[in-house]
Amino acid sequence: MPGQLPTGALNAITDVAGVRVGHVTLQEGDRTRTGVTAILPHGGNLYQDKVPAGLAILNGYGKLAGSTQLLELGELETPIILTNTLAVGRAIEGVNRWTLAQPGNERVGSLNAVVGETNDGRLNDIRAALPTAEQVIAAIDSAKTGPVAEGCVGAGTGTVAFGHKGGIGTSSRRVEVAGMAYDLGVLVQSNYGGALRIDGRDRRACTAADTDGSIMIVLATDAPLSDRNLRRLAERCFGGLARTGAALSNGSGDYALAFSTAETVRRTPARRGQVATIADLPNDQMSPLFLAAIEATEESILNSLFMAVTTAGFDVARQASVTVKALRSA
Repeated sequence: MPGQLPTGALNAITDVAGVRVGHVTLQEGDRTRTGVTAILPHGGNLYQDKVPAGLAILNGYGKLAGSTQLLELGELETPIILTNTLAVGRAIEGVNRWTLAQPGNERVGSLNAVVGETNDGRLNDIRAALPTAEQVIAAIDSAKTGPVAEGCVGAGTGTVAFGHKGGIGTSSRRVEVAGMAYDLGVLVQSNYGGALRIDGRDRRACTAADTDGSIMIVLATDAPLSDRNLRRLAERCFGGLARTGAALSNGSGDYALAFSTAETVRRTPARRGQVATIADLPNDQMSPLFLAAIEATEESILNSLFMAVTTAGFDVARQASVTVKALRSA
């Protein structure tokens, strides 16, 4: 386990109470290696009870639907969806259909669906129309609290990182801030390149073919934070990304999205309709959370590699997973 802070009970993003994760995994024949991962900040009506959120972009070579409104308003009102590059449009349709169907949303006429992606075209026939909007809805419906499946699942089914099989990874940290204990969890979709580094030691050389790619990082915390401090927290995720040896190349899309589940900062209909007093943590109390974001991001990435399995696919005959034996001989 990288770092010095303790993990939560599950060592997963779902250690943050109320957060739900769902996957739909598509492995069919020798051409389909893709899927959907859905992250729900809480189990209620996300559109009505919005949560504050912050977004950080290190290199914008990617597609993150909903990003401009999120940056402008600092809030989430739908599930967060991760999928492949060419499925973003279908994922938006799925999120819209699911959200409009929720009780209480009968008069909703505008939504800001948040959908992130990485390109899984090395192992997946990305030009096929998968996943479908219905499969996106299924991923949202399957979202639950508790342990989170990692590796070659959901949006990580066909991803590649550091020349090895990538995937979905998650981790958490527990911190004490101003006399209160808070949980912070991270989930990643790893699909990027560089020279793999573990515990400060280079484990794999970086070749030109391994430098491009992207990563989506989603961070949840129950600490009561403003959208401004959530953006600052999201930026610290890139410290964990750098620790793993990321190349941060021209063709890398590096995105981190952070949200708070704290009831005291939730943007409810009542608070949106009047001047509201919001109690959140001040700037001077952020440093322990910054460290937690760095550590949880680094471990989430490593977990995405170690939980993946060797996968045969569409454009690459075989993508080997990371093994402890190979690392020991590196």
